[in-house]
Amino acid sequence: MSLYGMMRTGVSGMAAQSNKLGTIGDNIANSGTTGYKRASTEFSSLLLQSGPGEYNSGAVNTSVRYAVSQQGAFNYSTSATDLGIQGNGFFLVSDATGTSYLSRAGSFTVDASSGNLVNTAGFTLMGYDITNGDPNVVLNGAGGLKPVRVADVRLAANPSRDGAFAANLPAADEVVTGSTPAANVAGSTYSQKSSLVTFDNLGSEVTLDIYLTKTSDSPIAWEMTAFDRADAATGGGFPYSSAPLATQTLDFDGLGNLTSTPSMALNVPGGQTLTLDLTGMTQLADRYTPLNATVDGNAPSSVSSVTIDKDGVVSAVDLNGRKSPLYKIPLAFVTSPDNLAPKAGNVFETTRESGGLQIGFANEGGLGTMVSGATERSNVDMASELTEMISAQRDYTANSKVFQTGSELLDVLMSLKR
Repeated sequence: MSLYGMMRTGVSGMAAQSNKLGTIGDNIANSGTTGYKRASTEFSSLLLQSGPGEYNSGAVNTSVRYAVSQQGAFNYSTSATDLGIQGNGFFLVSDATGTSYLSRAGSFTVDASSGNLVNTAGFTLMGYDITNGDPNVVLNGAGGLKPVRVADVRLAANPSRDGAFAANLPAADEVVTGSTPAANVAGSTYSQKSSLVTFDNLGSEVTLDIYLTKTSDSPIAWEMTAFDRADAATGGGFPYSSAPLATQTLDFDGLGNLTSTPSMALNVPGGQTLTLDLTGMTQLADRYTPLNATVDGNAPSSVSSVTIDKDGVVSAVDLNGRKSPLYKIPLAFVTSPDNLAPKAGNVFETTRESGGLQIGFANEGGLGTMVSGATERSNVDMASELTEMISAQRDYTANSKVFQTGSELLDVLMSLKR
């Protein structure tokens, strides 16, 4: 080996170990950074062609790898907008210019100026707007995504269109022989009564009085009649100033199961057609027991809080506790995540080696589950990093000794000429 080759090898080794010390320093510095992925330095030998009578020294090739696919532990918090991913997916985030990146850093907060969810590096969380139904998802790109904005959101009024009503009707109730509620006359009698709150087109509450009247024991039949409570007589009850909103016969078999049409449609005053699902109605030897009474729709109201479900649905909760879906956060994935290119701000960019971007949702295709109220910690192991630092420092010193020895030999050679 020539003296110059010896010195070149020493310098190459020093440079390689310097790169390793640099990655170790970055790892230690970012051991507390949310979603940071550990970098490691790998070496391979670079050999030059040598003849039988001589040896040409080579060098060391250095490559930096990132443990992007390695899951970090969770830090739990009380913030609903802190998000973690238990699985292989990535959040889609955007910078100020609209460029999309991948990230596992889910420490999102509400930006005061825009109202959007942004992480500590200033990247905006992107999602699909689902206020008008399911989104049109672009499977291999960020098309259709919008910033997830939760500040100053006000829930619009939604009229009632769907509901469900189920109850057990007492088999022991007597058959009503007089005027039933359907006749809407003073003195109309009934067996049971309940009320439901619905919403008109402007979000105003419309209370429905629902009367259930046993009309026959053989065959078993009941009458179900709905009125607008606002039309009730003074002091409540019959006669109502308007005709019934709907009247329907409920037929039951000998086992107490409903055999007639399992739904009833009625027009909410000032609103839309409401379809009530009645499939849970029964007539058994028990007391009158309402089992289910739900109606959709809501009045206009301010948002009191925001929730994010494990499937990525961002919902606004109003002052009455009603939830309204606003966005659905997608998850991205690539074939080889360890080959993603890291960028400033703890984000990643796709490369030819990583494979193209694919879009899905939590709990689908192995992308994992979204965890609200938690962030993913760095996957740096401090004990391993300190051990690697000691090893790299020792190797750096050894390579510097090679360079120093080559330099001393070169000095001896030059002195021979003198």
